[in-house]
Amino acid sequence: MLRFLVHYGIHFIVPILVALFFFKEHRLKVALILLAGIVLDVDHLLASPIFDADRCSINFHPLHTYWAIGMYCLMLFWKTTRIWGIAFLIHMVADLADCLFIRNNL
Repeated sequence: MLRFLVHYGIHFIVPILVALFFFKEHRLKVALILLAGIVLDVDHLLASPIFDADRCSINFHPLHTYWAIGMYCLMLFWKTTRIWGIAFLIHMVADLADCLFIRNNL
């Protein structure tokens, strides 16, 4: 249950908090973009099975590779891509937390 709360809390609560605290003037628009970062999970459709509760997504799915994460970090440097970069990195943090739960059998 804790794993579920942490993983989905990062996916859904953290983006809203980031928008509220750091993007006050455009908080609704930014919150929606940050929440849309979950679209990265579209690459799960390439896996068989599509969902495996005991699989670490980091460096398994194409949009979850270290190379992709590097690209998301680069997105932070340009204003036009910054919010999407933050969205994708929040997504990676959520999935990393899940991987830590899996690795530690929690």
